[in-house]
Amino acid sequence: MMLKVPRLIDFDNKRAYFRSRIRQQHDQHLPAPLHISVRRAYVLDDSYNQLRLRRTQDLKGRLTVQFQGEEGIDAGGLTREWYQLLSRVIFDKGTLLFTTVGNNATFQPNPNSDFQTEHLSYFKFVGRVVAKALFDGQLLDVHFTRSFYKHILGAKVTYHDIEAIDPDYYRNLKWMLENDVSDLPYLTFSMDPDEEKHILYEKTEVTDYELKPGGRNIRVTEETKQEYVDLVAEHILTTAIRPQINGFLEGFTELVPRDLISLFNDKELELLISGLPEIDLDDLKANTEYIGYSAASPVIQWFWEVVRAFSKEDMARLLQFVTGTSKVPLEGFKALQGISGPQRFQIYKAYGSPGRLPSAHTCFNQLDLPEYTSKEQLEERLLLAIHEASEGFGFG
Repeated sequence: MMLKVPRLIDFDNKRAYFRSRIRQQHDQHLPAPLHISVRRAYVLDDSYNQLRLRRTQDLKGRLTVQFQGEEGIDAGGLTREWYQLLSRVIFDKGTLLFTTVGNNATFQPNPNSDFQTEHLSYFKFVGRVVAKALFDGQLLDVHFTRSFYKHILGAKVTYHDIEAIDPDYYRNLKWMLENDVSDLPYLTFSMDPDEEKHILYEKTEVTDYELKPGGRNIRVTEETKQEYVDLVAEHILTTAIRPQINGFLEGFTELVPRDLISLFNDKELELLISGLPEIDLDDLKANTEYIGYSAASPVIQWFWEVVRAFSKEDMARLLQFVTGTSKVPLEGFKALQGISGPQRFQIYKAYGSPGRLPSAHTCFNQLDLPEYTSKEQLEERLLLAIHEASEGFGFG
């Protein structure tokens, strides 16, 4: 049942089942302990050199870490510190393996990572580290883009996932699907260099890219515009970083089988890797702006009463739904970032049918909340949105 219909199982039960399967792997083979000795100043190089050639079976052993030149026996604290220190260096901009996109809170493989020698081997190593953290029940302070979580799960990415990278480009694609493109004769199945450079995370070396063979000579029509949008999404979110994705997955699936991780959806995978955040609701409320409502509006008062009763998991889901990630800014919600810089949590009055679901625009940290007629209706609609909305955001 768990593997056949995972969407019917709540996150806590999925996580418990995942942990039991991981323990089974360990207990069946009883691998020898895995010991590494690293220098703090060279934690990435030392860890990479000591772990990259290890057999898969070796990586399943209990990890102990020694920091060279320091006394201390690793009873778990040094291992936790190693994961934190190593992940900080892996995702540092200077390492060139990953780049921040959108609101600078989420990471995506850097298409320019080939400036780093052995970069694909490093991606395999990073995949091993993330999987080892899951295997050991350790949390990492890193949050990936929604599309990268989908790649880990083997789930399909769509043009909706482009919104987190470039909301203007996403709006253009959405406009195409909703309007007649017959009067756009210049639109072909290709992307020009300027367009690629703008979209592909400021990639510096780009060429005219055909989305299909002979694409620069094939016009986009009303009948083929959905194919065009799908191919653009595939290129931006997958093709441009396919070697890096494959390298990461090669290392990741050595420890965590694809069928096991596919229990989770992309939002749950973020919580599994990074943990449930500690959310100060009073801080969030104090740093929320209202458009069309005021703090005294009944719907707003109901909203905060409902959210205050949320579990930690539902609080994390709400944050994911509105901001695109469960990450809480270190300085509190006053430092929440949007696509163009500081952008506070916003609640907009959504017009239209009072029974419609709330929607969100993650690049603006914006929740569109209809004027519900009761607290019970608001609670039911909000919970449905944060649990079931397939895209979770949009300009619809």
